[in-house]
Amino acid sequence: MNIARLVHPGFWFDKTPLEQALALAKRGVGGFCIYGGTRKKIAEFTKAVRQVSPLENLLISADYEDGLGRWLPDAPLLPSNMALGAADDENLAYEKGIITAYQARSLGVDWVFAPVLDLADNALNPIVNTRAFSSEPQQVIRLGRAFLRGLNDGGVLSSIKHCPGHGDTTTDSHVALPVLPKTKEQLLARELVPFAALLENTDSVMFGHLLVPEIDPENPASLSQKIVDEIVRHQFHYDGCILTDALLMKAIGDEKTAALKALHAGVDILLVPQEPFELIEFLEKTDISSEIITRALQHQEVLCKKIKQRPPLPATNPWQTDLPRRTARQAIVQRGDLSPFKPGQTVSYLIVGDDGKTSATPLLNLLEKNGVRVVPFENTTENLLVICLRRYQAFAGKIALEEKDTVRLKNALANASRTVSVLLASPWALPKELSTECSLYTFSPAPEFQETAAEILLGQQQARGKMPVSL
Repeated sequence: MNIARLVHPGFWFDKTPLEQALALAKRGVGGFCIYGGTRKKIAEFTKAVRQVSPLENLLISADYEDGLGRWLPDAPLLPSNMALGAADDENLAYEKGIITAYQARSLGVDWVFAPVLDLADNALNPIVNTRAFSSEPQQVIRLGRAFLRGLNDGGVLSSIKHCPGHGDTTTDSHVALPVLPKTKEQLLARELVPFAALLENTDSVMFGHLLVPEIDPENPASLSQKIVDEIVRHQFHYDGCILTDALLMKAIGDEKTAALKALHAGVDILLVPQEPFELIEFLEKTDISSEIITRALQHQEVLCKKIKQRPPLPATNPWQTDLPRRTARQAIVQRGDLSPFKPGQTVSYLIVGDDGKTSATPLLNLLEKNGVRVVPFENTTENLLVICLRRYQAFAGKIALEEKDTVRLKNALANASRTVSVLLASPWALPKELSTECSLYTFSPAPEFQETAAEILLGQQQARGKMPVSL
């Protein structure tokens, strides 16, 4: 039995040597989880590793939660899950799923690790945030089911995550081990509700690296027999594929020990270890029961069989879509009264929460195009536009504004006659004590969402979304 097939290493474009990936493919790993790249580079990579793999089906996966645009500079950024929650439209969720599937398949990617079913019920959570649909389990179920149907109809594998629910934590598991202080009864009443409901709709379940001490005080959920085996496999009667979140994350300690615990807990795939060659050699030398290995291989075979039976890609171009614009016009939420900006007015803007990767250019450009003079805020102003770029970011560890931003914001608000804010990602980013007279929440920094926000500021559109979380 090829135990290397239980390992699915990561591949980072422009960082991981291709020779390493080719060697792992020849070794018989079950697949790769890819990060970054361009459409051309991904297509070339998937073809190269498949050519040298001894497996009939090498599974290529990626975290394309918001389409491929979250990782690829040459792909459109699809609406975030929270934007879909604000629009509350299952048809849009389905469309996001099928577009994501067609985009992924066109590059040789078989498996999309989505959707996130965590509940967005903790404002300080630094890693879930707009990746979640809502704070309400039933809304998560409706939109998650529609998204899963889109992925399935589009011909890619899916994975619901991060079981048993990463939402009500304040720690990023990329950095440290989050603790979820809930009893089993509490989890069954909230966090686990979407997972239990959508097990029949998904191809796999990804378990999060989070500790639930009331159930298992020693092991993270991803390594816990009490959670993986006793709750999901037996209580929920799930006999499909289960995988860990990335093993290289700092929450789990030694990855060899973690891998063994995961396999004995009922996990089938060991995802993205820090040292894949060392882990494979360790597993090959370790006495692991044939029952565990057989179970894991059989669950992968089910996935491979489904891939072989999917219909061919349609002739339509999945890269050209107006889904972001149509979603933006249903999703953006307005709080407070708005007096539209008019041609000839001067508006001073203040940008806070800048991560160096997000730009407010589409928003500002459209205001200028419509005759509004936009200038950076300096000392005082009649019209202040606060633009908040803060969003979740792996390994950042927190999502609150930096102190320097709160100081700048407090000063600007004190020296402005009229204040409006546009939050381009996290709806909780601005402190309540530093709120503006009117706020627009887009839940996405995509150009189409920024431009729609500008149209609302100009009085050309109305905000139609409903807040899917509690502020």
